[in-house]
Amino acid sequence: MQAKTLQQLADAIGAEVRGNGAMTIAGVGTLASAQPGQIAFLANEKYRVQLEKTSASAVIVAPDVSVPDHLAALVTANPYAGFARVAQLLDTTPSPAQGIDATAQIADSAKLGQNVHIGPNTIIAENVQLADNVVIGAGCYIGPGVIIGAGSRLWQHVVIYHNCVIGSECLIHSGTVIGADGFGWANERGKWIKIPQLGRVVIGDRVDIGASTTIDRGALDDTIISNGCIIDNQCQIAHNVFIDEDTAIAGCTVLAGSCRIGKRCLIGGATAINGHIEICDDVQISGFSMVIKEISEPGIYASGIPAAPHREWRRNGARFRQLDDLFQRVKALEKKARP
Repeated sequence: MQAKTLQQLADAIGAEVRGNGAMTIAGVGTLASAQPGQIAFLANEKYRVQLEKTSASAVIVAPDVSVPDHLAALVTANPYAGFARVAQLLDTTPSPAQGIDATAQIADSAKLGQNVHIGPNTIIAENVQLADNVVIGAGCYIGPGVIIGAGSRLWQHVVIYHNCVIGSECLIHSGTVIGADGFGWANERGKWIKIPQLGRVVIGDRVDIGASTTIDRGALDDTIISNGCIIDNQCQIAHNVFIDEDTAIAGCTVLAGSCRIGKRCLIGGATAINGHIEICDDVQISGFSMVIKEISEPGIYASGIPAAPHREWRRNGARFRQLDDLFQRVKALEKKARP
């Protein structure tokens, strides 16, 4: 990515320049590690002491922060968000593919927009539609009837099963599988009968999906990931799940079938959410939680058991097994004590 002047960065993110707006900025870094020609940021008060020592040429700060005389600054109400936008403008991450590799297999019925890039050994099946500026890395499989919106990028070895829909400006990381069968089975006299999974996965715009995540197709209706969602690595999203806009899901989380997650939820890592329940908008669930009932009020929820010294954990485990007996004894004593 081409270097930019401080003023160009300010104009792009809507910030105010303090100092030399003509200076060239070629990269980003932390206050501790940034070098001349780079820009750092201050979003946490505990790092304020590093402002005096940083080697960065400029910093991104809030309006109430006093900057040393030797530093230029971009002033914005949310320095961390400002840093994210500047980092995007100065991003040096290589593209997953350049041009259309000679080893890519593209069906005659596939429709490719302008400026599409497809990496080595990728397979584009029948009736696939790739919009303008789509980039697909090496070794991907894009199944029959898949639709991918403009500007979306897939890293290496992503698999998208038949008829799934990916929106615009999405980013899907390596090893992710979208549209595999949901876990749908009927039992007859102890034998399992597979239920064909006939729905799709429909993903909205600006969705980011981490590496080795699996999103299952719906049984009859679709599994839906709405606009602006971000999903971390190694998550499992089962069939017919619905996730509303701008929800964030951290790594190793499991969403069971047909659960519904509201808007702007924050779900911590290694959380498990039961099937067929609903989580309302603006819920934050701490990591390692197990959610077995619906949540109908916004707020912060947790259920994980923190680590403890082994001896203490064993004592508490033994006492936990005694809870029911203790409850019954207290209940009997209360009943006996009543007049």
